[in-house]
Amino acid sequence: MCDTGPVPKSLPLIELSGALCCPPVAAGVVSDADALEVALRLKALADPVRIKLFSLVLAAGSDGLRNVDLAHELQLTDATVSHHLGQLSRAGLLVAKRQGASTYYTADRSALSALVRVMDPNCC
Repeated sequence: MCDTGPVPKSLPLIELSGALCCPPVAAGVVSDADALEVALRLKALADPVRIKLFSLVLAAGSDGLRNVDLAHELQLTDATVSHHLGQLSRAGLLVAKRQGASTYYTADRSALSALVRVMDPNCC
């Protein structure tokens, strides 16, 4: 058995669907609660599949994309894509809307903008 080093510490599960609202990181030392809130959102994006999904959904605009279309585009199973979409949705970065038997995903651009402003208030 080979030693792969220490197991990364898991972040706690908390509700993140609300708007990110904390002082910018550059404004001074952030509180533990604010640091956790930002870290959980960044962790939701810290996966190549999720970055690709988020990119596809952003490119789709306000019409969004169905989970089945995203699975086809990425050549992944529906279950795998649903898992990743759920992570992004729980982080408040995607909005899911049911239409009949399908779920359409759109990006919450205000959540993305808030995350960027927290990281660098002078950006953009």
